[in-house]
Amino acid sequence: MRTILLLSACLLAVSCSTKQTGKTMFKSLDSLLAAEFVSGEPGGAVVVMKGDSVAYLNCFGIADMGTGERITANTLFNLGSISKTVVANGILILQEEGRLSVTDPLSRYFPEFRNKEIADKVTVMHLLTHTSGLPDNRPVSENPEFFITAKDYENWAPVMQAENLVFEPGVKYEYSNPAFNGLALIIEKVSGQKWQDFIAEKIFIPSGMVTSTITDGPHPDSGVSHAYEMVNGKWTESDYGEFPTFPAAGNGGVWSSVTELGLYEKAIRENLFLGKELTEKSRSVCRTETWLGNDPPFIGYSWFIGEEKILGEMNSFGVKIVYHTGDQGGFRAFHFSIPEKDLLYVGLFNRPPEDLNRIVFKGLEILRENNWLDNSSE
Repeated sequence: MRTILLLSACLLAVSCSTKQTGKTMFKSLDSLLAAEFVSGEPGGAVVVMKGDSVAYLNCFGIADMGTGERITANTLFNLGSISKTVVANGILILQEEGRLSVTDPLSRYFPEFRNKEIADKVTVMHLLTHTSGLPDNRPVSENPEFFITAKDYENWAPVMQAENLVFEPGVKYEYSNPAFNGLALIIEKVSGQKWQDFIAEKIFIPSGMVTSTITDGPHPDSGVSHAYEMVNGKWTESDYGEFPTFPAAGNGGVWSSVTELGLYEKAIRENLFLGKELTEKSRSVCRTETWLGNDPPFIGYSWFIGEEKILGEMNSFGVKIVYHTGDQGGFRAFHFSIPEKDLLYVGLFNRPPEDLNRIVFKGLEILRENNWLDNSSE
């Protein structure tokens, strides 16, 4: 815990400006971000960490257009689907404690499935790896008013009414948001407490993530950034209360800062809340003998593994990249870890960048051009 507290203090002490230790590289990152964001508008925060050290940190724009509050290194953003990695870790903690297994069928936790054969066939692992074959049959477009406030169970319930699978479990990949609403509910059933409280106790506290929180109904309604999208030439709020399915927290309800995502990554690498074996398994490609997808498997337990491709593009960086992105309402996020180089590249935004993939790929390219992806980098 002492090393986490020291790192937290270090991160909090760094102002939102380029730290002058990398010269050309950091000027290039500044230029990359300056091309996307302007003062006085919603923006974001970006950090590059090498080990425990903050190598680069830049914050830009407004967290709340109503109050004019500026974005800082400690501003909380909704992480969107990066939240799925937190839920997955919660499941793995329960497995490590011997309270469940990823090979358990869903029928063990959800006897209310209409088709019992489906519930016996689909496992927790299939939910973790987006390979369940369960349809996303939520009628969001038909009933947006309901889904503006619908929480995890209301988003998972339609899936349990499915009479057929889209494909056999484990044979291919199809991204599923409701799968992680189901996983969050499993955490509640097994732990006997609200899953948000379980995550705070088992992950946030050991990691030193003292301000991170999770949506629970309308919470949090203060102390966080608001998200915006440009509508008819005007920045319009697009988060809780405006964006359907936002309260469905299992698939995208975690709120954190670039500071505390640095602590999260450190806790993962140092096995502070989950042992080494399951941590490595979660960040390794899950390969099944039944795989029939057009591309080779590319996902672990929620984490995407960029051994061959990153965001659908060939990985030309010569290193394994473990990552996840987030997209919910006007929030956008990315968390890219390069474990063998002890590097972390994170961006959190409260408006959609013109080209988020460009920020990711160009940022990684800048790191490579400056030898930060070489074994010789320090």
